[in-house]
Amino acid sequence: MKKFLIVGLGNIGSEYINTRHNIGFKILDAFANEENLSFQNVKLGAISEYKIKGRTILLLKPNTYMNLSGKAVHYWMEKENIAKENVLIITDDLNLSFGTIRIKSKGSDGGHNGLKSIQQLLNTTEYPRFRFGISDEFKKGQQVNYVLGEWTEEEKETLKERLKLSSEIIKSFALAGLNNTMNSYNGK
Repeated sequence: MKKFLIVGLGNIGSEYINTRHNIGFKILDAFANEENLSFQNVKLGAISEYKIKGRTILLLKPNTYMNLSGKAVHYWMEKENIAKENVLIITDDLNLSFGTIRIKSKGSDGGHNGLKSIQQLLNTTEYPRFRFGISDEFKKGQQVNYVLGEWTEEEKETLKERLKLSSEIIKSFALAGLNNTMNSYNGK
């Protein structure tokens, strides 16, 4: 049975639940809710398992805080013997307009501390990532407040549809592969 590790990046703690920086957690929670799954607290995070058409998808929400996400990713890849091409990292991206989706097979960390940690521990920039645009609608010097700020009411409305689309992307990644998923969903 082929295994996949889908990692939603975020920060633990109730003060972060509805922040832009926690879109990775929010996407995994929406997927789990849609499929009637629950998360179990395990070493370095919370995990849920989903089986579909001969594949096992492990959903991981690291509890290491964003800056140490690589520790959880590396641990679970090794523990479950999952190749980097079967790992999908879901993260927020300031460089994309709100709700824009960009799936890539490799790339820089783009200044994102979670990706920086993953790249350091995996010793590569070549692993699939799913970037979810949160836009850069903040005043100079306000980036941290914006990223750790909560969604606006307008964003929350649009988010419902984007979360549903994100669940489709997770399934597509496991069933159709990275290239087909990129072709089908990039820019949507």
